[in-house]
Amino acid sequence: MKETETNFAEFIEVWLHQNLGVQEGMTQPIKMGILLIAMLIIAGLFWMIGQMIINRILDRLIKRTATDWDDVLQEEGAFTKTGHIIPAIVISALSPVVFTDYPELIPYVEKITGAFVAITIIRLITSVVSAANILLSRSEKFKDKPIASFTQLSKILIWFIGIVIVFSIVIGKNPIYLFSALGAVSAVLILVFKDTLLGFTASIQITLNDMVRIGDWVSVPKYGADGDVLEINLTTVKVRNWDKTISTVPTYSFVSDSFKNWRGMEESGGRRIKRAIKIKMSTVRFCDQELLDSLRNIKYIERHINEKLSEIETFNKSNEFDQTRSPVNGRRLTNIGIFRAYTLSYLKSNPNVHQDMTLLVRQLDPTETGIPIEIYCFSKDQRWAFYEGIQADIFDHLMASIKAFDLELFESPAGTDFQKLTNN
Repeated sequence: MKETETNFAEFIEVWLHQNLGVQEGMTQPIKMGILLIAMLIIAGLFWMIGQMIINRILDRLIKRTATDWDDVLQEEGAFTKTGHIIPAIVISALSPVVFTDYPELIPYVEKITGAFVAITIIRLITSVVSAANILLSRSEKFKDKPIASFTQLSKILIWFIGIVIVFSIVIGKNPIYLFSALGAVSAVLILVFKDTLLGFTASIQITLNDMVRIGDWVSVPKYGADGDVLEINLTTVKVRNWDKTISTVPTYSFVSDSFKNWRGMEESGGRRIKRAIKIKMSTVRFCDQELLDSLRNIKYIERHINEKLSEIETFNKSNEFDQTRSPVNGRRLTNIGIFRAYTLSYLKSNPNVHQDMTLLVRQLDPTETGIPIEIYCFSKDQRWAFYEGIQADIFDHLMASIKAFDLELFESPAGTDFQKLTNN
């Protein structure tokens, strides 16, 4: 083979000198230029043939298959990148012919083509990893898992190892020698890739402990994030907020900092309503007969009032309480107590309130703004707009009904209130 290459090169040199009249001193560089152009043309032809096979013939075969993996590999350019290796192999094979008169250049050409092939293989492997990421993210089993974090780390490791191999090809050293030399700078590498390592560790913890999934509603006050998780990557988690902005939160913060995941609420089938209305203290009083007769007309509490009156009468008689001497003797119904009973009965009859979850009406500690009566229940519909509508309907009704109990809501005086006092 070596003799054939030499004879071919000598034939071109003789042909240039005898047929074209080129001087002997110029035949070698002109010959090398001709061979170099011919080599590039041949490598280009092989590249075009390879791309034609990949883009036409192989593409047709892939479209006819029922599987998805080959389509994804085609979309990620895995087959196209494979075709880039062919011209490099052609150049490496023809370099002894082209550089016959300059053999010292052949090792450099081989190193360059070898490095190019190594880089192409690295790109090919990363394309396969990207395709695996797409296929796994489409699977129902892995759809809500942070697959992107693991594929990103895989790409970093592949490129790291690949760059070391490329560098070893260029300098002509064994890759094992370079890897052993990197041990001395491991501390620097750990510092450089600190965020990557922390993110990878967090991704593993998030996956194993099922802390966050793609699609979860999370609230991270430290970073102003409140919305659905779009992506879980190696170093960041993308959250689409309710105002349609995108917040980027470090992955490790989901392990090191506090956050709220609303998945439990969504899986429970109900969404909590926890809100209070404040009653003006001066309007709280014992119920007289006139108020009781009026309240008995309300369907939700008619039975409650009758049962309570019977119970209170029995209790007062057994304990010999004389309420004619003082209204505070013994037990009596109050307007605020009947209002709490009415509110509870109203919630129990509301079809939008979840009856199998916690449902209570409680009185909180009085404050300078009145007596809070808190509603604690769960709506059946978890969708935000519908949830807000259910909550508003409940409190609209209670605020409109409170006058029937001879109660008033607390409200700080406005300017018109002072104006009325002045006019009076």
